Amino acid sequence: MSARLALAALLPALAMVAPDALAAALLVTVSHDLNAARPSETITVPWAEVNRALPGALIQHIAVKDAQGRVLPHQVTNVAPLAKDPKNEGIAYGELIFQHNFAPGEKQATFTVEKIEALSPVFPVKAYARYVQERLDDFAWENDKLGHRTYGPALAAPAEPGSGKEVLVTSGLDLWFKRVSYPIVDRWYNKGHDHYHHDEGEGMDMYNVGKSRGAGGTGVWDGSALYTSVNYASWKLLANGPVRAIFELRYNSFDAAGTQVGEVKRFTVDAGHYLDQIDSTLTFSGKPSLIMAAGLNKAPTDKFQDPAIAMDRDPARGLLLQWVQQKSKGQFGVAVVLPGAKGYAEDAMNHLILADAVSGKPVRYYAGGAWDRAGEITSREQWQAYVTAMAERYRHPISVTLKTLP
Repeated sequence: MSARLALAALLPALAMVAPDALAAALLVTVSHDLNAARPSETITVPWAEVNRALPGALIQHIAVKDAQGRVLPHQVTNVAPLAKDPKNEGIAYGELIFQHNFAPGEKQATFTVEKIEALSPVFPVKAYARYVQERLDDFAWENDKLGHRTYGPALAAPAEPGSGKEVLVTSGLDLWFKRVSYPIVDRWYNKGHDHYHHDEGEGMDMYNVGKSRGAGGTGVWDGSALYTSVNYASWKLLANGPVRAIFELRYNSFDAAGTQVGEVKRFTVDAGHYLDQIDSTLTFSGKPSLIMAAGLNKAPTDKFQDPAIAMDRDPARGLLLQWVQQKSKGQFGVAVVLPGAKGYAEDAMNHLILADAVSGKPVRYYAGGAWDRAGEITSREQWQAYVTAMAERYRHPISVTLKTLP
């Protein structure tokens, strides 16, 4: 073959690779100061920085790669629903999100964000949330480790005579324990109420909430009594996987010993984590601060189970943990991590961990659980170790620096 023919044969291939080979890239360097492993560490980069480094980058034509060149699952969040970007300036988007598993002793990792000609792949969904109108306004969410739900206005509404409608007035948070990593919320609701209370191979809803705080619900503590909201009043979905889900629940104001208090909770649900991040913002007037309480139900399983419940508290790290051993259905752990906690309390239904709350300023805490039949955390000691390690990660966040590569 002549040189001219050989060059002609290569031109189509060069045309395909040249745009990627010549394009700039954004170098992302992530550091932290712990010696311990940090599995499923979530990394966020403002989309404005991606757009600045890669002008005209399209969210369906980018790749995030680790130092070995492997493509990582990622997502891009919207600034607001249906936000517009007519000049393709990146103003419609909020953050680029991906994850990395830091090994023990690995304190720095680098990644590149690149424009590609091919379409970005559709990654498996590992964080998901939705409003469940068909089940009396439930709001449900999950990741690859655990499921949750809480309760909306329709469940709190009185039942008409003879209707048989369920009524529950509570702002407590529920747990759905999973055996599988794939999404189950839609599958379980489609199966119906009678099925998801039985383990048919994927897990089950066996956690008891009632009028308690459940697994991380909140209230206002006045030193002797707990005052709480009722079922959430409205919801807003802000991001929905595959790596992270974010949503808000707004609660109507309630009376807390003579003070009217409103609340908005923002939930951040990351793939690979047993604990969700929750930012609770109380609004009130007439006082410089109130005491916010986050709680765990004292009776988190059906009474006939006759469980043995071990409690652990770590004031230095702001931990409140339970490990529940049942006669059937396995064992499970539940926890609240509240950095900067000022103490503990309890009432008839709940163990509580306390923090000062200023009106309009969010209080951040973390809540969740794990089931031994999922096969990863199978003992009280393992649950203590996991929650303690996560508390250290919260105290030592990662640092992200950005650099444009030619």
